Amino acid sequence: MKIETITVGPIDVNCYILYCERHKAAIIVDPGDSSRRIIDFLTSRDLAPKLIVNTHCHPDHTGAVAAITSHYEIPFLCHQDDQWMVNDEGMIQLAHYYGLKPTPENDAVVEDGENIDLCDDFRIVVIHTPGHTPGGICLLANGRHLLTGDTLFQGSVGRSDLKGGNHDQLLRSIRERLFTLPDDVIVYPGHGDTSTIGFEKEHNPFLRQTEGFA
Repeated sequence: MKIETITVGPIDVNCYILYCERHKAAIIVDPGDSSRRIIDFLTSRDLAPKLIVNTHCHPDHTGAVAAITSHYEIPFLCHQDDQWMVNDEGMIQLAHYYGLKPTPENDAVVEDGENIDLCDDFRIVVIHTPGHTPGGICLLANGRHLLTGDTLFQGSVGRSDLKGGNHDQLLRSIRERLFTLPDDVIVYPGHGDTSTIGFEKEHNPFLRQTEGFA
């Protein structure tokens, strides 16, 4: 399994492409902008994307979804609790503010605990982590690589002041759903640099005072 990071858009979203070199299959996570760069990378590796799945549906993470789904005729998946953003006037205005396409309607939903099998070389498990948004999810690939979207960053956590956000719920999601994973799990956040679960338990100032993880 390989993971490629393509940083896109006006606020540097990490779009991830998870792919299997043997089967030439790929999954795109959080294509926030720059559809041409994403398509060019897939073409350069002769990869066939099977679907797009988003960790959440804020427009900075979905700006290139429509262009890519149209180009490849592949489905767009998200958690059902973020579907409201498609028609939310505030989210549409936010997209326009950043010069992005608004979040399109999803083709299907993913649920907590669901397995997404790209090929027989790796499996992705969906972990529902509400707080940044109601339908925020993290994606655990092969038990070792955790794509956290805007739930958990290196040394920080996602904002919770936008519509649908809840700071206490966000911290609870991290403590109960992510910090129960092994310390050596690599964290791939929606913005910024990679980290590990162990590092965040020990050093993240929003969480290090949490009972049991200090």
